[in-house]
Amino acid sequence: MKHRLYTILFLLSLSFGLYAQDGEKGKRNYVIGFYNLENLFDTYDDPAKNDEEFLPEGKNKWTEAKYNKKLHNMATVIRTMADANGRYHTILGVSEIENRLVLEDLVSQPEIAEANYQIVHYDGPDRRGVDVALLYKPEQFTYIDSESIPFTFEGSAIEFAMNREQQKKFRTRDILMVHGTIDGEHFAFYVAHLPSRIGGKGGDLRSRGGEIIYNHALGMMEKYPGIKIAVMGDMNDNPTDDSMAVYLHGKENPQEVGKTDFYSPFLSMYKQGFGSLAYQGEWSIYDLILINENLLNAPEGGLKIRTADKKGHYGVVFRRPFMVTQKGQYKGYPFRTFSNGSFIGGYSDHFPTYIVVSK
Repeated sequence: MKHRLYTILFLLSLSFGLYAQDGEKGKRNYVIGFYNLENLFDTYDDPAKNDEEFLPEGKNKWTEAKYNKKLHNMATVIRTMADANGRYHTILGVSEIENRLVLEDLVSQPEIAEANYQIVHYDGPDRRGVDVALLYKPEQFTYIDSESIPFTFEGSAIEFAMNREQQKKFRTRDILMVHGTIDGEHFAFYVAHLPSRIGGKGGDLRSRGGEIIYNHALGMMEKYPGIKIAVMGDMNDNPTDDSMAVYLHGKENPQEVGKTDFYSPFLSMYKQGFGSLAYQGEWSIYDLILINENLLNAPEGGLKIRTADKKGHYGVVFRRPFMVTQKGQYKGYPFRTFSNGSFIGGYSDHFPTYIVVSK
């Protein structure tokens, strides 16, 4: 009975929230977000992937029970965001997933199965065996096509620390582009997980990632005049870093955004102290979403970004107490799956982020 009442209340909030924001009736809202799922691996050995740590006999003793707990936790966060917004995400980009199977297991979890999420995923070349992917609601987003864009060094204006031989051997996640329509308007979504900082990897690699996305987005804008673009991902950089501010042309103020620039809503939030992850006492926002000028300044009657809270922010770093470590050395940090090599049954070492668009 309690579950039935919960479902009824949620559906009522979904019905109201879909068409109203901040008391404005008649506005159909769409939530576009990103979530780093922190090593969502299955329990099966894939010889083509470096998944040895995430096997029952591996370092993390990754059993079916732990895997199922992880799936439940990820679905709980997605459902909690839906409850808070009165609707499920229309678009949810994800990273650190091993394969399509883990996504199929995720979207079928009882907490979110009713969302009917569809999956866009390509197996990539990352040496750790993790990919990016995109989940979408087919009732709201009409899929047209997609592309897995490889990380290459050719044609770049950047001076790299790696020599040519090292560049040939370098492997990282591909960048996912998904093209479709919302309310009849063309959209392109880019999902990225740019090279990490571990092992001394420099900002030149992440700058190259920004450059690849930007050049591809320019091509999409030329091919589809008026197309609306959102770039999202774990950039392993803050919005002030060169990869985002220079090579992706991310601007802090809407007034600065030209036709070939991107608006970076989390840039001002980062300067105000917001964070999606913490390391050694310092908060960062690596989980970024940037939008092109067409989505920022759409004419009346077109889909455009809207303020997402009463303080006028255009972005949301979503956190709830159950997603936060409550005690110990990492009190206040995201409540993660593992800590110091031990399974602690948390959620992710990143908080999810999202924006809201509407007519």
